[in-house]
Amino acid sequence: MQVYKSKWFNKWACKEGITDSDLSAAVREMVAGLIDAELGGHVIKKRLAPQGHGKSGGARTLLAFKLGQAAFFMYGFAKNQQDNISSKELTALKAMAKYVLGLTPAQINQALGAGEFIEVKHHD
Repeated sequence: MQVYKSKWFNKWACKEGITDSDLSAAVREMVAGLIDAELGGHVIKKRLAPQGHGKSGGARTLLAFKLGQAAFFMYGFAKNQQDNISSKELTALKAMAKYVLGLTPAQINQALGAGEFIEVKHHD
């Protein structure tokens, strides 16, 4: 399964201390059926525990996820900074999920080359 993060998400994750290993572990949990919330339109909410924090007080990530195909980490926020996303933000994330999950391999490679997305390095 291919796992990517948006350029914006990568900057946020670095600032929050979230590593590719954390993201890979989250995707493995989701593949095993441990999904925190399905928000519709292939948008999934997944809690992460950055270094030194528990999941309940840690970070929330929103990603486009299609089992067996790909996961695109699109947005994240710290629980202590924001309770949840607005309906307007969810609508935008659903549109983005539809777009990114519909990309061809060539289009994904082009986006990677342009720096729009970064492939998450798997750490098993």
